[in-house]
Amino acid sequence: MTQSEIANHKHKILFDTDPGIDDAMALLLALVSPEIEVVGVTTVFGNSHVEATTRNALNLLDLAGRPDIPVAKGADRPMVLPRGQTGEFVHGDDAMGNIGWTAVHNPDQKPLDVPAAQFIAETIMAHPGEITLVAVGPLTNVGLALQLEPRIAQAARGVVIMGGSVATPGNVSPLAEANIHNDPHAAALVFGAGWDVTMAGLDVTMAVRMDEDFFAALRRSGNRFGQFIGQIAPCYQQFHRERYGYPDGGVDTHDPSAIAYLIDPTLFRAERWSVVVPLDGPAMGATIADRRGRFWTTPKVNCLMQVDAARFLAMFQARLTA
Repeated sequence: MTQSEIANHKHKILFDTDPGIDDAMALLLALVSPEIEVVGVTTVFGNSHVEATTRNALNLLDLAGRPDIPVAKGADRPMVLPRGQTGEFVHGDDAMGNIGWTAVHNPDQKPLDVPAAQFIAETIMAHPGEITLVAVGPLTNVGLALQLEPRIAQAARGVVIMGGSVATPGNVSPLAEANIHNDPHAAALVFGAGWDVTMAGLDVTMAVRMDEDFFAALRRSGNRFGQFIGQIAPCYQQFHRERYGYPDGGVDTHDPSAIAYLIDPTLFRAERWSVVVPLDGPAMGATIADRRGRFWTTPKVNCLMQVDAARFLAMFQARLTA
């Protein structure tokens, strides 16, 4: 699908997520954007264990006044490897900025009785050519859905992931980004399935930085979504200050980048390369792109490589302060 086609169609998305502060930013951006219709949310381990990420997904939809959107709980460990460290050290004990989310707020809200992988497969097959899968956590649910129903690779409209990196150093190893590293076997399945994959990796997500002035504007706004993002941000800001030495309360804009691409693909410059994911060794979980186009015959991935950060941030701020 060309960028103009993306820009001119409303996107029905399944949002596969491990909320997560930046996941919350991404979901709320999707919910306020007329270009996007969220038809379901699936949860996975990553920023915390899956019980907590499912609770957070339900509470975010309750906050947004959208308890009608179904939530399916997914995997709590990778497909093959043991689960590594989850992300509370980044996102807080509740994975939502230490705001005290310890229970589901609306007792009427419950996850579906079907696991996430089955929900993904059944939803895509019931609406061929219509569903875009947006995955911003480890790709375990998507890998399991492909194993359950390989035809989703032909039936999905496309896949947009926040994960990986082509040229920017990794954030959990010298080469690997966290979501891919958390389940490299699932990522290898996703990149090899032959569907239309766009990778919003560290090359663009670490090139867009929200700072304290940005969050202060969200807090001052009359927009309750923006105010909520301002409320959960300090924990995330503290991590970036300690880990990367970012000044001025700066944070990287990871998961919202996947949603921003669907809203306005002209924010980004992309290259199409084959991508391979090593399953072990020092490069485990890296996304190695064949930038010469000479070595691999695996399916091409739409790799986002550059971003208009100022225009991205202006769009985000306008929608979350309106």
